[in-house]
Amino acid sequence: MIKFICYPKCTTCQKAKKWLDDNKIEYEIRDIKENNPSLEELTAWYKMSGLPLKKFFNTSGLLYKSMELKDKLPTMSDEEQLKLLATDGMLVKRPLVIGEDFVLVGFKESEWSEKL
Repeated sequence: MIKFICYPKCTTCQKAKKWLDDNKIEYEIRDIKENNPSLEELTAWYKMSGLPLKKFFNTSGLLYKSMELKDKLPTMSDEEQLKLLATDGMLVKRPLVIGEDFVLVGFKESEWSEKL
């Protein structure tokens, strides 16, 4: 079963959840604000995803902007960035779908249709 990691108040997450339900895809839901991904989880997902680490940041979030991460991330190592992501779920782009051998970051219907 896939893991669906989201922030329930996020409209994109709500759309993604509706898509999963409409397509009768079973999932285990996790609130990213209440249960932030750990450093170990984030590291594993990053490696499995094959995506640039920047894709895991919620760049439109208030926390990202208030911390001025746009300017700071380029000078940080991957390890420093992963540790930062593990400090607060609101820094992490959502929704996340974690399968056995894939990770989807954000909701792109075409990508989800292909993988799920």
